[in-house]
Amino acid sequence: MNTNGMSFYKNLVKFFVALFVLTAALNTFAVDLEVNTPGVNAIKQSMQTRHAQLAAYYASGAVGLTADGMIALRDAGTVPLAQRQAVNALVSAENNDRNTLYAEIANANGHPEWQAEIRSTFAQRWVQHAQPGWWVQGNGGWKQK
Repeated sequence: MNTNGMSFYKNLVKFFVALFVLTAALNTFAVDLEVNTPGVNAIKQSMQTRHAQLAAYYASGAVGLTADGMIALRDAGTVPLAQRQAVNALVSAENNDRNTLYAEIANANGHPEWQAEIRSTFAQRWVQHAQPGWWVQGNGGWKQK
């Protein structure tokens, strides 16, 4: 066998080894999004309680789900001026809990570096579970579900 043929086989072996390593690495990213720790449970409870206060603002379109797994005051004009500060506080508290939730889940899985992937997964889930009529942010901006 000439050197070109040997080189081809060496590169082919390197390719399959790299493919094996990549497959093994991807299989280790089996994150448990439903992990139950005291921290995760407390955050979920806080978010569930707050949801009852936010539901009307989601329904009116004042608050929407952002593409990055957060929420935003989308249309402040639909909120009476006297209530805007309270709505902003709800949005801020919700976003703080969401950030903490993503970090807690990553840490509970032993991989704090997975936080961005967990955030992305939750962002997709929030949009999928949004009620008809709620506003969600996508690539083209805001749209009503």
